[in-house]
Amino acid sequence: MKDIVLVAGFDSPQMQKGAPAGWKLDRKKGTPSLNLEKGSDTYYLHMQSNNESSFGVKRGIKVDIKEYPYLNWKWKVDRLPDGGDVRKSDKDDQAIQLYVAFTPTGFPEVLNTPVLGYIWDSEAPKGLTGRSVQIGGGKLRYVVVRNNTDTLGQWYTEKRNIYEDYKKLLKDVKSSDPPGITHGVQFHINSQKTNSAAESYIHEVYFSKN
Repeated sequence: MKDIVLVAGFDSPQMQKGAPAGWKLDRKKGTPSLNLEKGSDTYYLHMQSNNESSFGVKRGIKVDIKEYPYLNWKWKVDRLPDGGDVRKSDKDDQAIQLYVAFTPTGFPEVLNTPVLGYIWDSEAPKGLTGRSVQIGGGKLRYVVVRNNTDTLGQWYTEKRNIYEDYKKLLKDVKSSDPPGITHGVQFHINSQKTNSAAESYIHEVYFSKN
């Protein structure tokens, strides 16, 4: 059995219907601005939001996080939303969010899908965990991985034990353990609530056994 399950390893600048090949554009508000840019040996997703935009890209993927308990990725932020704060509904903007959705527990899916989010916030302290303050976000739990104390314009490599985060943060959600099977992955950016702008990059996202 393979040691990793690749989520995003962009190997060309190809876009389809406004998103990388194999992904779908998820526009919440405003006009999305995203493209694939060439790095040293791969391409990375570059997203920019303004005071009217909230968007992302998503793809379906099924991974058993008991077999592949680690989530790995590389990301960089060039601009943070002014005063963005995941704890406040009217300031809940982030330069980049990495969401992993799990098997829906009921209908409608949008309200019954457990989600873990790893975010780069502006004001919230690193290590903070909680549940979304947005309407209908009760099954969305987040971890603040980076914030405004981290260096802008610098790549950071992350590794999270998503299985342990899943057991801890989704333990009150029906059927949260088992199954532990992912339903999809999404990258998102928004800055409309803070009436500002944000800019970020992400690539080399994968699940691993160790």
